[in-house]
Amino acid sequence: MLGRCTESCRQTDAQDNDTKSRRGGLLDTEPDEAFDRLTRLAQSIVGTSICLISLVDRERQWFKSRQGLDAEQTPREISFCGHAILSDDILEVPDATQDARFLDNPLVTGDPNIRFYAGAPLHCDDGYRIGALCVIDDKPHQMTPAQRLALRDVADCIEDQIRNRQQKRAYASLQSLTRLSTEANESPQALLRRGLRSITF
Repeated sequence: MLGRCTESCRQTDAQDNDTKSRRGGLLDTEPDEAFDRLTRLAQSIVGTSICLISLVDRERQWFKSRQGLDAEQTPREISFCGHAILSDDILEVPDATQDARFLDNPLVTGDPNIRFYAGAPLHCDDGYRIGALCVIDDKPHQMTPAQRLALRDVADCIEDQIRNRQQKRAYASLQSLTRLSTEANESPQALLRRGLRSITF
């Protein structure tokens, strides 16, 4: 049976709604060195050829950070990370050719010829699983307990980065709303005076 992500794609409609905001506003954004440092670290710790921060949307997984892979996204239905977000535990696949879920997956039978995969789920601050930090290799592999712990630690650091960005956006939105509310309550004369003060002669 092809390892297509049919189970994860049946998550509730409520979870699939407002995917953009729940993924921390990161989808389709520019590369970020703060995230790239963490994927390089995880790649080095586990010793794999590929490391990704994958954000799983309704139809695809999109890579916020990627090491060792040129593709920016893949369809969700063939994604390993679509399976990883079904649980809070790390999903480890030592040899995909020996796993019934993935043995005839196009990412296994063709480029990038996945054999080893491990994905640590990433959460928003409300606990919703939005994607995974994953390490991938074209050779079978088994993580040590220390590597598993370190992979989770790096994933926690990524979650901190996501939450910090969410909080900054929320604060900026609150400031904007406060300013609009203040302006709405100001008299025309006060608005005029404030406008004049902002003009540089």
